[in-house]
Amino acid sequence: MALLSLLGSESLTSVILVGLCFGATILASYRLFKHPLSKTPGPTICCLTSLWMHYHIYIGDEATRITELHKIYGPVVRVAPNEVCIADGAALAPIYVEKGGFPKAECYRNFDIDGFASLFSETSKGIRAPKAKSVTPLFSTTNIRKSEQLLTAAVGRFVARLRRERSKAMLANGDVDVLVLTRGLAIDAVSSYLLGKSYGALDEDMEQVPAKSTDGKSKLSAGEFVDAFVGVGRFFYLPNWIFVVVELLSGILYGTQEAVESMSKVDQFVTDIVKEAHAGDGSFPGCMLQAGLTPKEVAAQCKDLLFAGTDSSGMNLATFCWQLARNPDVYSVLKSEITDAYSMNPSGFDSMTLPYLRACVREALRLSMANPTRLPRVVPSPGWTFHSEGQTHHFATGTIVSVQMLTLHHNPAIFEDPYSFLPERWLDTPKEALQLMLRDFIPFGAGSRQCIARNLAMLELTLASEALIADGVLEGVRPVHDKLNLIEWFNSHVKGDEVLLKWEHGTSKQCL
Repeated sequence: MALLSLLGSESLTSVILVGLCFGATILASYRLFKHPLSKTPGPTICCLTSLWMHYHIYIGDEATRITELHKIYGPVVRVAPNEVCIADGAALAPIYVEKGGFPKAECYRNFDIDGFASLFSETSKGIRAPKAKSVTPLFSTTNIRKSEQLLTAAVGRFVARLRRERSKAMLANGDVDVLVLTRGLAIDAVSSYLLGKSYGALDEDMEQVPAKSTDGKSKLSAGEFVDAFVGVGRFFYLPNWIFVVVELLSGILYGTQEAVESMSKVDQFVTDIVKEAHAGDGSFPGCMLQAGLTPKEVAAQCKDLLFAGTDSSGMNLATFCWQLARNPDVYSVLKSEITDAYSMNPSGFDSMTLPYLRACVREALRLSMANPTRLPRVVPSPGWTFHSEGQTHHFATGTIVSVQMLTLHHNPAIFEDPYSFLPERWLDTPKEALQLMLRDFIPFGAGSRQCIARNLAMLELTLASEALIADGVLEGVRPVHDKLNLIEWFNSHVKGDEVLLKWEHGTSKQCL
């Protein structure tokens, strides 16, 4: 009986294995030859499984690998069994802009916070619309500029802090991590304007716990909070149910006390803000409360706001500083423009009107890569037909399509010498070519679902850039490293967690 039982068990195992192999063969054959995307060019491994792409997402070179695939296969590439990526700016309008754009893919729900869909992660246009409408006036250029003094005050604290850190570094023949300071400005600016109270990052002693990280480097108290959210990006494209399991295991296996303390401090800050807010008070939480959201959901929305505003704006301004350090000729031209502006307008001027400054900011945003990877959308019924480089591609309902910033912003057909920091390209390019550059310029995304705080981010970056030059704190600065190496998750992460600058001695004078 035991022998029969063993033979029966082995037979059952064999049947299961044969069945699995047969099923896998059928599935592979379908994906290669019968799937609606079977005629779309791409590596065989990507046509068969999404595992290859998930691997490159996890290790952080997804955007670079996809760009390489475009060089081999053309502007339309199949990157997963049911997904294509498009390296043609003509696809931006139909995917992201026209009629509100295609619906967001379900993977965006992996960025929900505390069980609530944020303005960013919500995939339903109908559910998101009233929430977004309640706060949209806060993000208009007119209203932001009415409270510009809040941003100016934060910028002033940032420049003063950078000058102090620079002095200490020069005395010790050391360097300064400008990224930690630009993040400090970003979180203080967004909290001051939208929440009605500054987080106070630029006033922190970054040598004290919990601001200091596990690797001994100085960080903001909110730094681990931001980095934890950035780290989620390595799992962004996973199916929702798998993401929940992976996130839970990651927290158990890799969570740190510093991260817990950082999260706790941000939670307390947000909780206090929401408690003090009331419907109709004009603040971000007040507008959300007036729209009928519960205090817990409002707190989640505020945390999402703090993360997005800190990470992206901090990265963009750090990139601006690093690029000026690498390009002293650009710094010199920009310094002359700002000096002349002060000479002609001693009482002040509008930084947004300076053409070379605007060009420098735009070029920094082109190269910053705060969000370098795909922005996936789902093709609605009845499907979508796209024409590119003489080829016609039809995508069935339910196909996931995307465009990514890294590929568009480094396309030599649109941006000549794409890896160089050349602000002049935004001033000297003929009109027709400039229109294509502007079309493919997507530092904040595109369409109705692009970054809701883009106007605030642009003004903050411009004011800070002008103040840095006017103060002279960047005189004599040089980058410690010749290249910024990024981990290409949904939100990019600088390898080494720092952007280091170093100053030559005898360069402490102000420009103006």
